[in-house]
Amino acid sequence: MAELLKIKSEVDEFKKEYFHRNSQAEENRQREYQAANRIQSWFRACKVRAYLSRLHKKAIIIQRIWRGFTARAGFRQMVKAAYFIMKMNFYEAMAVRIQQRWRGFFVRKHIHNYYARKSYLEGLSKKNELVRMELAELEELQKRERDCVEMVKEQTAKVYQAHRLHHLLSTKQCPGVFNSPFRPAPHEMEILLRQVKYQAPTRLDPRGRACLMGMLGPTAPSFPGTLGSPWIKTSGTCCSSKPILPPISSKKQQMNRKYAPPSESQQQFLYSASLRQEL
Repeated sequence: MAELLKIKSEVDEFKKEYFHRNSQAEENRQREYQAANRIQSWFRACKVRAYLSRLHKKAIIIQRIWRGFTARAGFRQMVKAAYFIMKMNFYEAMAVRIQQRWRGFFVRKHIHNYYARKSYLEGLSKKNELVRMELAELEELQKRERDCVEMVKEQTAKVYQAHRLHHLLSTKQCPGVFNSPFRPAPHEMEILLRQVKYQAPTRLDPRGRACLMGMLGPTAPSFPGTLGSPWIKTSGTCCSSKPILPPISSKKQQMNRKYAPPSESQQQFLYSASLRQEL
């Protein structure tokens, strides 16, 4: 009886153990199934990622090859275009050079004759030399004429001054200003005073006062027949009026006056200054 009870208790314990172990196995099976699913998903993901990466690398290789091919083709096209442009430029330059040579040859042979041009230039140079010589001769002639006119003016001025200073001519009793006894020979003005004749002085207008210093005016009177010089013209020009000289007959009147007018004193001052310059 005791053994039966013992066996019956062992059976209950066995059932309990079996149930417990079946529940644990079920739990372990669910855990193992989830772990297997996780492992399978990870493995499959690794396989897919490896496949996608391989595909990506192959796509990159294909793109690289295609882009290199298209770039090389475009570069070849650019090289061909540049070579064509360079060749056309070279052909154009050669064509221009050929045209230049041909046109130069044609112009030199048929339009502009070299020897005719050379002869024309030689004749032109000779003509230029002749023109230069003629111009030089004309300039020399004009210079001589100017010198002659200057000499005539100077001689006329000297004659006019001699007419003005004729009262300073030396006499036997009183030697003149230009015939000093200390000179070995008489002055040039003294000789000129001996050659000209005396003329009565007239009043000088303001335009002819410049002739007091021996300068020529725009309209000076001429003195024909006074000096036998070839340089004196009968229709020459000097001051418009003769200088004012103190008349001989008016000296007593001047002595009777208390003072001289300002115009007369100014004229006397200019006259004395001209004498100083001549001396």
